[in-house]
Formats: sequence, C-alpha cells, structure tokens
Amino acid sequence: MNADALHERLFTIDTHSDTPTAGFASDGWDFSALHDPAVDRSQIDLPRMRAGGVDAMVFAVYVPQLARTPAGHAAIHEHALRHFDRTHAILGRNQTECGLALTAEDAFRLKGEGKRAIFLSIENSYSLGREPGNVEKFFKLGVRMLGLTHMLNNDLADSSTDPRGAEWGGLSPIGREVVAECNRLGIVLDASHASDDVLRDLLVHSRAPVMLSHSDCRAVCDHPRNVGDELLLALAAKGGVIQINALPASLVNAPGNRRTAATAEILLRYKDAVISPEILAAEDRDYHQVAVEHPNPVVAFADFIAHIEHAAKIIGPAHVGIGCDLDGGGGHFDGLRDVADFPNITRALVARGWGEDALAKIWGENTLRLCRAARCA
Repeated sequence: MNADALHERLFTIDTHSDTPTAGFASDGWDFSALHDPAVDRSQIDLPRMRAGGVDAMVFAVYVPQLARTPAGHAAIHEHALRHFDRTHAILGRNQTECGLALTAEDAFRLKGEGKRAIFLSIENSYSLGREPGNVEKFFKLGVRMLGLTHMLNNDLADSSTDPRGAEWGGLSPIGREVVAECNRLGIVLDASHASDDVLRDLLVHSRAPVMLSHSDCRAVCDHPRNVGDELLLALAAKGGVIQINALPASLVNAPGNRRTAATAEILLRYKDAVISPEILAAEDRDYHQVAVEHPNPVVAFADFIAHIEHAAKIIGPAHVGIGCDLDGGGGHFDGLRDVADFPNITRALVARGWGEDALAKIWGENTLRLCRAARCA
C-alpha cells in the first residue's frame, strides 16, 4: 500500500489546534505564508496544511482562567469575541484557499473545491461566564465544539489538573445547563482537560456522543489529563471518540518532571485577576520561565503512535482520532514538528499493518460522525 497516496485520498481532520490565539493573535502574521517553527514556533499555516495533506482542522479559541467575578467574566467574554472576529477576518481574507465549516457536509464541499475546511471551537468555557445563553451567541459565530475546562476548575466543571482538587465533583448545575444547550444547538461536547468525573457526568447527561478533542491514554502515560481504559470503554459505548494528543508531557512517563504542575501554579497566581494586556504579558513571561526551568520530557514519534495503537486496541478504530494540540504545546519533536508532518502518521500506521478502512475512521470519519450525531441529538 502506498501510504502517501492513501493519505491524500483520505479525508483528514485534526480536532484541536490553538492557531486563533497563537499565530492569528500576532499583528501582521500571515496565514497564507509559509512560516518556520524554528523562528516563530508557529506550526500551522495554509502552505503547511497543503503540504501535510490536511483537509480540515478545528481551530480553538482558548481563554486563560482568571477571576470568576462579574468583571472577570465580562472581560474574558469580550476577549474571546475579539479572537473570533479576528479569526473570521483572516478566513475571509483567504477564502480562495479555505472556508468556515459548520457541518460535515461543508467540510466535504470545501475539499471538493480544493480548499481547507476550518471548524471553530471553544477551549475553556470560562468565556461563557455563568450564562448558558452565551452558548447560542458563540454558535452563531460558528462554534461547533465546546471544551468545558482548561487547567483549573471553572463555573461549569472540574479540571483534571487543578491543584486544589475537585470543586463540583463533576459538572456544576450551570454545566448541566450548558450540556443541554449544546445538545439543543448541535454542538459537540469536548471533555479534554476535564476531570474523570466530568466525563462520567457527560456520558450520563449528554444526548449526543462526547469527544475528547486532544487527550491521551493513561495506561501508556500516567498523566492526570489522560484517560484510563475503563473510561475509554464507557466513552466508546456511548459512541464517543478520543483524539490522540501530541503534547510531550502527556505522551511519556517522566517522574520528577513538574512542567504541568508548574503551569497550573502560574494559573493559580493569576486566578483573581481581570484580563488585560499587562496580565497577559506577565503570564507569558511566567510561562517562558516554566519552559526554561521545566523543559518537556524527551519523546519520540513512536511514543505518539503508541497512544493511537493502545486506544484502538481497547476501543477499536471507530472511536479514535487525531487532535495534536499544535500551536498549543503539541508536537515540536522529530516526526511531528508541524502540520506538514501529518503524513508521517499515516506512514507509521501503514507500516504497522493498518488498512484503509481503519485509517479512514481515525483521520476523519469518526469526527464527522460526531458532528452529524450532535445535530441529531
């Protein structure tokens, strides 16, 4: 089997990238130009999407976790809206090469037109404040996937990495309202970053299958963000999908590595702040210091493939996908430096005996099935 020809033939989608709050957030950054990750650490642009044979990506608007007060919620909500405005403007300027996808059918249409399909999502529903009605506002802006948490608990749900432990024991009452609103509108619910109890609650309360847009397997790497086999089986039993992450800290066991814990400590340092350019700059300086003091563990491309194969062994290829967290910390290792390297995934799996049917599932069919299921819930 010719792996490169197969990769071009398949419909390929990655379900989590932070490009709207990475490259797009920089004035003058050109999505249509080829960038060098060694220069600006950017991992995604249109030339590299073409080079990597990538048909679609889910671009997440991430917001940091700050003050859970009326002022804090109002400021972060406006911050998220500005990122959506900028993202729409950039897609509009590049409409001959890409387009916004609202449905699975849109994605196939755009591929047929020779364009890249861009879905939009939210990472950290702190940007909703305490208003479930804001889900519809974001839906009208094109959001079709919603991630409940990031690294700290918020007013909707518990995070898997909050040093203070659980606050709600799963979903909060507002969180359950948000789940119902997502089901009503047809938004895929994303449990990456959320605690195990949140995932369990989602599997009970959501009428539609649930996605983990960028997560790994706890049996391979015992990281709090990763998911154990028992929960993987429960996810699959409800039709859900885990999209395998390329974040180095969640790929390999690295005793003594404090990168995740140190990052959470930074977030706690600013938990009572209201977002401002000064606060964002201070956080960035602190994150840089963490990166220096707590470098990523050394990983190999085979470590990433091991998580794909473990998930497929436990729950089958019909419940596994790709969500590398590029532009948000994922990749940056040999074999997966940026989106142009995505054919390496297909090559590696073909070399391990994967056939076209299984590869078609993990590269796109499973994700688009959840998009359709969310609309029908």
